[in-house]
Amino acid sequence: MRVWPFSRSVPKVAVLRLSGVIAASGRPVSGGLSVASLDQSIRRAFSMRGVKAIALSINSPGGSPVQSALISSRIRALASEKGLPIFAFVEDVAASGGYWLACAADEIFADPNSIVGSIGVISSGFGFQEAIHRIGVERRVYSEGKHKAMLDPFKAEDPEGIAMLKGIQKEIYEGFIEYVQKRRGKRLNGDTEILFNGDVWTGKRALELGLVDGLGDLYSITRERFGKDVRIKFVEAPKNWFRRKMGVGQNGLLDGHFPAELIDNLWSQVEAQALWSRYGL
Repeated sequence: MRVWPFSRSVPKVAVLRLSGVIAASGRPVSGGLSVASLDQSIRRAFSMRGVKAIALSINSPGGSPVQSALISSRIRALASEKGLPIFAFVEDVAASGGYWLACAADEIFADPNSIVGSIGVISSGFGFQEAIHRIGVERRVYSEGKHKAMLDPFKAEDPEGIAMLKGIQKEIYEGFIEYVQKRRGKRLNGDTEILFNGDVWTGKRALELGLVDGLGDLYSITRERFGKDVRIKFVEAPKNWFRRKMGVGQNGLLDGHFPAELIDNLWSQVEAQALWSRYGL
């Protein structure tokens, strides 16, 4: 009987692409990331046979703090359950919620020219009260609850409403800082007023501040850690995911989408572009 020589199993690293604006809807038109849209891919990555580590390939300017926290928590829970190390690799940018995602990893790597940081909270909008007056439109709002119409863009700003919003932002901001400090620990190397004032840095400067652990890319670092024969397996979203989310039919038309929904998608795209533009992208 022929005896086959022992064959060493080749290590695998599963790669999750976290690219786009982080948003509850997970709209594909804006490259949206949400825990719902990523759940299947995350589970597939951690269930891959023979996987030795999970790599997060991150390219995100941020977005929803809630979705950032939910995605990170999902990744951390499975990492603990499966006993797998998590590595994050920053591409162009990991800012705000994008950096929150990166902190889900045990180690973070970036390109020297990557944009990293923006640890803070922001809320933006427009005021249209003067515009509607000029064109003769009367705003009519009926509500119960003193603050139900807080910060209505068609009404003058209310100092009390602003104070409430700032209070909410402060709580979210403090939670963001707490998470970064918990995940990065003693690796952080800088005054809190510098690290957590919303600034962004290049990957090289982020390394000096302890926001990342090294400079390098996905392929070089995984080969360094697991050997030159390591197999890098990208875990993609299901093939029909885009069509299901957008309601695209066989004829390429948007099925059942009303003009208001199309406008909403367009506005989402504009908001996403505004986020990317903050970092020159």
